[in-house]
Amino acid sequence: MLASPLVTLSRDERNDSDLDQLSRLVSEHEVVEVIVGLPRTLADRHGPAAQAAVAYAGQLAGRIAPCPVRLADERLTTVTAARMLSQRGVKGRKQRAVVDQAAAVEILQAWLDGRAAHRTREGQS
Repeated sequence: MLASPLVTLSRDERNDSDLDQLSRLVSEHEVVEVIVGLPRTLADRHGPAAQAAVAYAGQLAGRIAPCPVRLADERLTTVTAARMLSQRGVKGRKQRAVVDQAAAVEILQAWLDGRAAHRTREGQS
């Protein structure tokens, strides 16, 4: 399975319009699972950003139930995305505009690849 971007939303902490938009997208596209990036530190710890992501995932889960919301490690995805964009000739201001979306694709693709590998191992056991 290949991850591809749909839309990039900005976090709206004042009135949660991003959560409303995500809820609509989940319904519209008949999403079966949502992955939220978990920004752990390089030392594999949960800092304030990870705590915020966990809280956000909880809020989203409450809005889109019964669709599950899962957390996925997002360490180094921005670096990987920026490197990939540079290799494809996207630089400077253009790169900054799409790096978050590219990082989100990296997070989802890594999660999908990990799930496929897990299923393969289970089938071989």
